[in-house]
Amino acid sequence: MLNYRHLHYFWSVAKSGGITRASERLHLTPQTLSGQLSQFEQQLGTPLFRRTGRRMELTESGQLAMAYAEEIFQVGAELEEMLRRRPEERLLPFRVGIADAVPKTIAHRLLSPALRLPEPVRLICREDRLDRLLAELAIHRLDMVLADRPIPANMDVKGHSHPLGQCGVAFLAEPTLAEKLAGTFPANLNDAPLLIPGEDSALRTPLLRWLERQNIRPRIVGEFDDSALMKAFGHTGCGVFPAPAASVGEVERQHGTVSLGQTSDIQERFFAISVERFLTHPAVVAVSEGARRGLFVAEQPSDKAPRPAF
Repeated sequence: MLNYRHLHYFWSVAKSGGITRASERLHLTPQTLSGQLSQFEQQLGTPLFRRTGRRMELTESGQLAMAYAEEIFQVGAELEEMLRRRPEERLLPFRVGIADAVPKTIAHRLLSPALRLPEPVRLICREDRLDRLLAELAIHRLDMVLADRPIPANMDVKGHSHPLGQCGVAFLAEPTLAEKLAGTFPANLNDAPLLIPGEDSALRTPLLRWLERQNIRPRIVGEFDDSALMKAFGHTGCGVFPAPAASVGEVERQHGTVSLGQTSDIQERFFAISVERFLTHPAVVAVSEGARRGLFVAEQPSDKAPRPAF
């Protein structure tokens, strides 16, 4: 059985950067701590540190052990905090990874049902690239990942992609810029300054293909991995930007923009990725059911322009 005291010693040395500093924090002599580390390495059958002079660097096995140790002691700290609270104050942790490409308005609306459960949850959100979030999910640091695509086929991650819904794409612009764009949608996108998602976004390729099919040639003036940053630039009039049709109203209110039109020929899809084939975490179930009850509404199959808003 794993010696958790030895694991704590290892974790402390790795965090402190050396035996001397760690021994001071642990109130042990350096000799004692060094001996305990040697016993731990012998028990595991692999070296955890590479000693170069006074420096100690983690080996490949040490890096793997450190990743698990961080998770173990984080969970232990949460358990201690939870047990110290009164029963009515205890909150169920709900750790969610949000891929950069997922619009924040959509993420908020998808996660809101989890905060209305009879049993209160403590929502912990992490935002990053999808591949990094899936790595965190694989070692159970996250309960769920919100993404704009299922698990990529080239990723060796054991998980399941649960569809939450899909919607068309709208194009929005700051009102002054919108007034300068001549014609009706989608012709008004021709030669317009356009902001597009970065290469990690599932929307990028379908968007560019749709523009090509429509024989529309905008001027691409910016590419963004982060959807919120793209909207911030759009808010200042730097260019037209795409957004999920299901969130048009919120984007217009939050960023002071107007819709130029929308199409259902491009579909943005959203997924809850978990290690479970069948959802059991109550907050994940709430997210899935909330999405199905009406976040993504049926749309007209053809392109359409909104009524003038300026």
